[in-house]
Amino acid sequence: MTKTAAFGVMHLGIAFAVSYALTGSAAISGLITIVEPLCNTVAHYFFDKYWGDPRLVTLLRRQLPRALRPVVRPVRRTASAPV
Repeated sequence: MTKTAAFGVMHLGIAFAVSYALTGSAAISGLITIVEPLCNTVAHYFFDKYWGDPRLVTLLRRQLPRALRPVVRPVRRTASAPV
């Protein structure tokens, strides 16, 4: 857990430094530093929730180019696996 927390702090520091270097504004950099991880957290929730869902796999198989189709496979869920 300590390593995860340290990585989180490092991520925020890098996000602030990069956005400050690009914008020159501490206020905008601070906003980016807070908003970006929040957006990633929400996106990760849905990514994790629907990863391997058979309906999504079917949709992707229909939409993706033929070369990418073998990469997408449904995940078999058991009764004890979280959804």
